[in-house]
Amino acid sequence: MHFESWSAFWAMGGYAFYVWLAFGVSGLALALLVAQSFYARRSLRRYWQAEQARQQRIAASRSRQQQNSKLADEVD
Repeated sequence: MHFESWSAFWAMGGYAFYVWLAFGVSGLALALLVAQSFYARRSLRRYWQAEQARQQRIAASRSRQQQNSKLADEVD
């Protein structure tokens, strides 16, 4: 598409409101998608870190229980 001047470009042949509104809505949708993806990734990372810490605590507890049961067996 060829425009005679910058003002003609910005006016978009009388359809500027609809054209720039469409660009704005599309840009906003993409920005929201990026932001949502960023926050979802951060949330998942926090969840998995908490889950790994939980699994380590469970493993440590089981290890202590096994050691305590071995000591109890040795005492008996």
